[in-house]
Amino acid sequence: MSLLRANFPGSGDFGPLFRLLDDYDDHRSSRNQPAVRSFSPRFDIRESEDAYHFDGELPGIDQKDIDIEFSDPQTLVVKGHTEREYHTEPPAEGKEGKDTDEDKPTHRFWASERSVGEFQRVFSFPTPVDQHNVKASLKHGILSIKVPKTTAATSKKITIE
Repeated sequence: MSLLRANFPGSGDFGPLFRLLDDYDDHRSSRNQPAVRSFSPRFDIRESEDAYHFDGELPGIDQKDIDIEFSDPQTLVVKGHTEREYHTEPPAEGKEGKDTDEDKPTHRFWASERSVGEFQRVFSFPTPVDQHNVKASLKHGILSIKVPKTTAATSKKITIE
């Protein structure tokens, strides 16, 4: 996804359409590959005079399971993985609902809506960025990344003595 599309005038009106196209693209690219579950976390992307600001939803994902890197000077990659965790108590001993092979409770899902598996988002910058001063934090399931812009290299004239 290019930052240019996010900055397109009136893109707020087309946001659902862009999400639908992204979901379709994810579906098409995963048809011919092994059944690895994946999802694309949603990000808000803002631009200020001196930086690009990313705020992405990654609820329940530990910091250790997220990787942020530059694949080239103009491309930021945010990737990682998450697994399902349950914090409900198993049924009491002797109750129905136990597997015969293992001593684990059986469950019948009514719905499975949480995002699990691998995720990756790729962002391309329209202007040069300062890779060495990027700041990232994870708080309450929101990954915040600040990518400072860099000024274009200025030419300096060298005088011959």
